[in-house]
Amino acid sequence: MSSVTLSEIIPILQLSISPVALISGVGLLLLMMTNRLGRVVDRARLLARERSTLATGHERLSLQIQILLLRADLLRKAIVFAAFSALFAAVLVITMFLAGLFRWGIAWLISLLFIACMGCLIISLVFFIRDLNHSLTALRIDVG
Repeated sequence: MSSVTLSEIIPILQLSISPVALISGVGLLLLMMTNRLGRVVDRARLLARERSTLATGHERLSLQIQILLLRADLLRKAIVFAAFSALFAAVLVITMFLAGLFRWGIAWLISLLFIACMGCLIISLVFFIRDLNHSLTALRIDVG
């Protein structure tokens, strides 16, 4: 293997670092989703305590708790897929760097990692949108 000069490494680094912005964005998405999950869990616990102290009216609270459990599951799935998206992006950064450094012809692998990263992000967002829809259902029950 011939030695690589600094002037050859800089463009390789610039190219391989570009998915880091994606990791940052997914990280913010993960932060928001985990905060949302925490609120859902806290609300479910509060309603469960309230239900145990009431003599009547269990049906409405039970329905709200069911929706909160569904939302928690959707958010868990959204978080898992967002985390996989960040993981694939991190592996993509390393793969792009090594491919550029050692001049590997693995465009297919880089493409596959990028598709996996975006696919996981899309799935995560679909689960998140489903959670939003269920939160509106729970609000309708609360209000009405």
